[in-house]
Amino acid sequence: QVQLVESGGGLVQAGGSLRLSCAASGRTFSDYYMAWFRQAPGKEREFVATISRGGGSTSYADSVKGRFTISRDNAKNTVYLQMNTLKPEDTAVYYCAATITYTYDYSSSRRYPYWGQGTQVTVSS
Repeated sequence: QVQLVESGGGLVQAGGSLRLSCAASGRTFSDYYMAWFRQAPGKEREFVATISRGGGSTSYADSVKGRFTISRDNAKNTVYLQMNTLKPEDTAVYYCAATITYTYDYSSSRRYPYWGQGTQVTVSS
């Protein structure tokens, strides 16, 4: 089992940048496929990005492609989400998630059994 703790959220103006971190503890971090999701008020949780166990493969939601970058440091048991050119519509609680099982359906939150508590990102216009 793995425990996840996000950090790095905050308030930023449109066009600005933030970097989120998700620190993992417990079982070997490199065993897990990692992902970021987000949930805005009144909306369903949506997929943002995912990264393979070794970090060599990534996928993104169309809404963030070209602006966000997911990465991981297995030596530090941490996954990151670099967010650039932020827009007000990026405002949400951001969650990291983990699964030890490969899934083709990586954008579905149901595929991830482990979740952090979330970190708030607010982008002002």
